Amino acid sequence: MLRLKRSSQGLVGVDITSATVKLLELERHAGGLRIDSYAVRPLSEGAVVEKRIRDKSEVVDTLRRAVEHAQLRSRRAVVAVPNSAAITRVLSLPASLSDEEIEARIQMESDKHVPFPLNEVAFDFQRLGHHARYPDQQEILLVACRLQDIETLTSTMEAVGLEAVAVDVEGFALERVCRALGDSEADDDSTALVDIGANLCAFHVLKGGRIVYSRDNLCGGRQLTDAISKRYGMSFDEAGRAKKRGGLPDDYRQQVLLPFIDTLIQHIGRSLQLYYTSAGQQQVRRLVLGGGSSALPGLAERLRAQSGLEAKLANPFHHMRIHSRLDVGALAADAPAMLTACGLAMRAMA
Repeated sequence: MLRLKRSSQGLVGVDITSATVKLLELERHAGGLRIDSYAVRPLSEGAVVEKRIRDKSEVVDTLRRAVEHAQLRSRRAVVAVPNSAAITRVLSLPASLSDEEIEARIQMESDKHVPFPLNEVAFDFQRLGHHARYPDQQEILLVACRLQDIETLTSTMEAVGLEAVAVDVEGFALERVCRALGDSEADDDSTALVDIGANLCAFHVLKGGRIVYSRDNLCGGRQLTDAISKRYGMSFDEAGRAKKRGGLPDDYRQQVLLPFIDTLIQHIGRSLQLYYTSAGQQQVRRLVLGGGSSALPGLAERLRAQSGLEAKLANPFHHMRIHSRLDVGALAADAPAMLTACGLAMRAMA
């Protein structure tokens, strides 16, 4: 992975999903963080599949429009590979090893940790501290992915005039922003982050600021758009615009919206039960909703009623200042969808 290049400038988190490109620029200001600019732009269907770029020219064009709209002050960007593209291992190595010795050791033993030839892999590592049982050992977090994935992302940034100063992992960005939200504190309970995107409803359980369980469900905002399209004889694009601006027929809530919300809740409930069956050592008492479809009218209230758990929309900007030139209302509406972009932009500031 790419290590962060230090600078006093702000950072731009770039989140590329199957439906949108999101930018968020953060800078240190008055002892805290300030949002200097942001943008959200839709992507054509098929340009990104399973969080991997398939149509680079479409992504570059959309990203360029987002950059122009945001009027960025900084050109230093952080982007992420999806969790599925990253290999993570916790290694136990002698505590006396320096960074250079750790890197040499990983390269020498790469066949034990990474199922690809070393010349096809980018990797990075982080010291986690002394081993809990063996004081002469230290724990090292190793993260690796294919070099091709890194090059695709960095060249996409370069094509629009951004410098990729770091390539992160999506899950690490989510952990970072959840720690800032205070929704993953180290107590006897755990927090579930439900990230509802266009095609996937990702369910993550966090304990002590770390994701300890993840599961993806094939259910997202596109499914609701499809239902609107079929019910009212609209094209997919027309249905998407109608969903966003409102003004749908009177039976929309009962016949389309609530059945979709109930399907979402069923997926969340099933993920929660699978967590308890396979990995659940701590009780989940809080549900934090993020993603572009998390703010559907009635979702949080219905989820609270059916699950008996606390459920709330994520707002990563709660303690941040906002530049005077930004539309505060529009930013607040987009906040739950900006979790990953925010976590990426916070990388040098956490």
